[in-house]
Amino acid sequence: MDFKTLIEKVSLQYEKKLPFVIFSKTSSETVRCYCQQNDNLYIDDSLSNNGFVLSPFDSRLESYLIPKNESESFETYFKISEIEKERVEVSELESDRIAYEEFISETIDTIQKGDAAKIVVSRKKDFQLSDFSIASLVERLFSAYPTAFRYVWFHPKTGIWCGATPEILVNIEQNKFRTMALAGTQPYTSGEITWRKKEMEEQHFVTEAILENLNGIVNDIEVSETRNHRAGSLLHLCTDISGKLGEEEGALAKIAWALHPTPAICGTPQKYARDYIIENEGYPREFYTGFLGPIEEDNASATLMVNLRCMKIENETASIFVGGGITADSHPEEEWKETQNKMQTMLQVLQPML
Repeated sequence: MDFKTLIEKVSLQYEKKLPFVIFSKTSSETVRCYCQQNDNLYIDDSLSNNGFVLSPFDSRLESYLIPKNESESFETYFKISEIEKERVEVSELESDRIAYEEFISETIDTIQKGDAAKIVVSRKKDFQLSDFSIASLVERLFSAYPTAFRYVWFHPKTGIWCGATPEILVNIEQNKFRTMALAGTQPYTSGEITWRKKEMEEQHFVTEAILENLNGIVNDIEVSETRNHRAGSLLHLCTDISGKLGEEEGALAKIAWALHPTPAICGTPQKYARDYIIENEGYPREFYTGFLGPIEEDNASATLMVNLRCMKIENETASIFVGGGITADSHPEEEWKETQNKMQTMLQVLQPML
């Protein structure tokens, strides 16, 4: 089956309102798809079943699964040819900018009082679509960001969720484990790269919190030097963390729930930051900054990604989610601009449908 035929299969599945997920791992030309043969909503908080999992930001809520054993499975190759990407001009209400910057200021005050070291806050912006096509969505998303983990998920009870995320929550192959600490954001340019104190501190918070959460679960932990990590038109600071797993069952779930929500998308301390976000952000994140990915070989192999650079599409409306990490040294105006830059990742996919 070639990629065009697979897109036709996915389009038919969507017309029938049957669940599916189509995805491609980071920098891979292999595209895989599960087309569920019923419209049941499967729950899998144990992360113990083969299939593709989608988990929310709030870990107290349920995780959903498109099970492999309830689906037709397909695999094909997609010759990557990047689409042209031009900045999409967005009209933003002045009142929205003021409200978001005031929220950032309140968050900075909370941090400066010593209640938290970092809190990741976000916003959602809706776009009305015209001439929406699931086929065009899949083709443009997979073409636009070949170095990211790309996916399109649909279930009639969740709507469409799709994205191109650069951030690994946990990757497991046999008894080897890998994750990353990803923080700090600036637009990618070909010139010299410099990072501010705020971004370096943010990266440090994320790395230290991940290592603390992994203590006692992963053996022989190795931490790389911090490097620059390009994600489309954006640049981040990244530290790779790896180790070995023990022989006990359920290691994937232990690691995933120990790490999620990570400081990169929630903050530190974790519980305080999570509760602050839920109480003050003003909208439910749902699956934004949750995690997703394939679980295979009865947990021996899994690639779970943090759900960044994503959007939800339902009833001809695309909701794009963007945010940033706030520390004591953050500036509200710069944080607003950062969300505008991050919004471009999904806007460039939607461009012909706006």
